Amino acid sequence: MKSLLLLVLISICWADHLSDNYTLDHDRVIHIQAENGPRLLVEAEQAKVFSHRGGNVTLPCKFYRDPTAFGSGIHKIRIKWTKLTSDYLKEVDVFVSMGYHKKTYGGYQGRVFLKGGSDNDASLVITDLTLEDYGRYKCEVIEGLEDDTAVVALDLQGVVFPYFPRLGRYNLNFHEAQQACLDQDAVIASFDQLYDAWRGGLDWCNAGWLSDGSVQYPITKPREPCGGQNTVPGVRNYGFWDKDKSRYDVFCFTSNFNGRFYYLIHPTKLTYDEAVQACLNDGAQIAKVGQIFAAWKLLGYDRCDAGWLADGSVRYPISRPRRRCSPTEAAVRFVGFPDKKHKLYGVYCFRAYN
Repeated sequence: MKSLLLLVLISICWADHLSDNYTLDHDRVIHIQAENGPRLLVEAEQAKVFSHRGGNVTLPCKFYRDPTAFGSGIHKIRIKWTKLTSDYLKEVDVFVSMGYHKKTYGGYQGRVFLKGGSDNDASLVITDLTLEDYGRYKCEVIEGLEDDTAVVALDLQGVVFPYFPRLGRYNLNFHEAQQACLDQDAVIASFDQLYDAWRGGLDWCNAGWLSDGSVQYPITKPREPCGGQNTVPGVRNYGFWDKDKSRYDVFCFTSNFNGRFYYLIHPTKLTYDEAVQACLNDGAQIAKVGQIFAAWKLLGYDRCDAGWLADGSVRYPISRPRRRCSPTEAAVRFVGFPDKKHKLYGVYCFRAYN
């Protein structure tokens, strides 16, 4: 009987011990989860910010630290900004800061710095924005073994325009397309920029390169030569092609300029060489295709006079459609690539501001 009573007491004590252990273990698991939770959190107040070429912008980024995990000091914090490329597999270094040590990279040198509005502010200020600054940026904050990131998109006000050279349509490989845009005071457009332009009414039936290496074109009015009359409007995608061997047109993007675009009042019409010289005599240069599109789209420039441009094309910008100019739509009208030596036109000039 005593043995049975002893066995019952041992069982009760063992059960209580297991119950106590379970409670302790359960509490300990919760405590460990709290310790392993996020000690560092990085956030962007805005997913996208807007500006224009030549402007300044702040890419927002703030970080929040667990003071019980790190203490009060912030000298060990490393802030790194990178730009994501179109394929999202590579990143371009922009700015790194750790304590008093700061470093900027490439074309961002002298144009970027931390806003530093508070101890937890990692926002990046970019000044004198360029067309190449458009894109997605990653803010990364590192402290010890902890790190977190946030992504901010920088969008630029501007205009997308299709382009092909004097040689005619479908004559540019990808690398030549990139250079063609640069030559016209523009950069090769991204898909997002072309998509926004399509939503704004851009309709173009010839396929062109985009910055990610794809070939696409925007259709707002479906018709037989452009994918079929019964298809839906949209950005048609040809896919990705050989950047060296495949040849298409290109879609370029440009933004605000720091200068004056104007039609030169001249007593006579001019050959191409005479047009170039006339602008030089006026303290300017013959304007580029990107500049006529920017003046038309962003400034509402309107002129019903065909004029030479730097690439040898002749165009004129119409913001107010009217008979004999552009009766049905606002557009930059394209006359063609006339004979430079014998055809006579006016000229559009551009004078940059210092």
